[in-house]
Amino acid sequence: MERRTKIIATIGPASDSETTLRELVDAGMDVARLGLAHGTLDEALERYRRVRKVSKDMGRRVGILVDLPGPKIRSAPFPGDGSFLEKGSTIKLIPGVKQSSESIVEVDYETVLEDLVPGDVIPFGDGQVVVRVETIGKDEAEATVTSGGVLHGRPGIRIPSERLSLPTPTDGDLYKLDAFVEEGVDMVAVSYVRSAHDVRRVGTEPHPRGPLVVAKIETRAAVENLTGIIEASAAIMVARGDLGTEFEIADLPHLQKKIIAECIAGGLPVITATQMLDSMINTSSPTRAEASDVANAVFDGTSAVMLSGETAIGSYPVESVETMARIAERADQSFDFGRWAERVAELRQSSDSDSVNGGSQGITDAMTLATWRAANELDLAALLCISGSGFTVRSMARFRPNVPILGMTMDERTAQQLTLSWGVTPFCIEAAMGYEERIGNAIATAKSQGILHSNDLIGVLAGITGDSPATDVLRIMRVV
Repeated sequence: MERRTKIIATIGPASDSETTLRELVDAGMDVARLGLAHGTLDEALERYRRVRKVSKDMGRRVGILVDLPGPKIRSAPFPGDGSFLEKGSTIKLIPGVKQSSESIVEVDYETVLEDLVPGDVIPFGDGQVVVRVETIGKDEAEATVTSGGVLHGRPGIRIPSERLSLPTPTDGDLYKLDAFVEEGVDMVAVSYVRSAHDVRRVGTEPHPRGPLVVAKIETRAAVENLTGIIEASAAIMVARGDLGTEFEIADLPHLQKKIIAECIAGGLPVITATQMLDSMINTSSPTRAEASDVANAVFDGTSAVMLSGETAIGSYPVESVETMARIAERADQSFDFGRWAERVAELRQSSDSDSVNGGSQGITDAMTLATWRAANELDLAALLCISGSGFTVRSMARFRPNVPILGMTMDERTAQQLTLSWGVTPFCIEAAMGYEERIGNAIATAKSQGILHSNDLIGVLAGITGDSPATDVLRIMRVV
């Protein structure tokens, strides 16, 4: 069985050459992520165009996800060799941008003292140093170093999200997004989301003419407002790094499972991210724990697993993708397909959707569940899901049928966005007015790719009722 779980690889200095990009595609990269927190906008646009060129030259569809930085708060620079903040020592936090040291940390956020309260735990960077705020005065805050270490450059500083007064996304985020919208970017990830309003501020809806909006769940507020965020988003990312700074580490695995389950109930693709194969930044093979982490994310039901520093700055970017692909493929083989669809149906029944009262989502739920059962009982060769927006395809993918899902759409952007969906091979087919012609075009495309053959028994799932967004037609047929 071919791998069904998708792989996202972050493109950076270690992986942005045409040669390496080709190797990443061959290794199994389905989506290329461009993080905008580092480097310039022009550098990111250049990488974007390079990925597009490689994808076109290779004849391989690769989605592109642009990750907006969000409200970044950083310290003023530490000296060249860094400063050691000793555990138990006291430091001062003050607004400023000039210079930081082992005793005074300047923060490039004017209202930092207004947004802090005594007892706040503040991580620096990726948690290399952690301090606890003790007192707050008019001009400075005093904090105790609870986890010591060396800080270099301008590390990020994490203010508790529920009091952060900076907007999400920032004006700078929206400026950068506009540049990528002009290029036709497939997906955009919004950082430090706290509410559905933050997602809507992106200003683009998840339809074929705009980027698919991915909300990153990395704050306590986002977890508390998860239902509304799911309703406002087109996909979700479980950003475990920052999430782990706002919750106890023991809570993180449970949060991952909860978020994935709610995304599946809502019909959204979900990405599991952060430190999945982190040791491969410097070594050619992962730890046993990392291998288990990737596999368990697959068993949880994640649509995609993501590599960050492993491919962006690591010494083994191609090997990282190859390794993740092998682990995910083996986990897919052990996936409990038999019980999964019933679990999804139960999740839908317990959710706040219209699935229980005959709404369009409920009709689609019933049709996709029936299609899953038909695929199992009739041993179908494939499922053809014909969709303009990708809604039908994503609805089918969450039931995890144990047969290939061919996502057929007349819109090129939608086909690109479907690279994120579990088990889906996306195709862009010729536009057609009638339902029968669309089916014919879809089958002809699949046959030309060697995926379908004459006499194959297939399921065709589509929506044809003009006044409803529901998926309302299932046909079982043989390929001629």
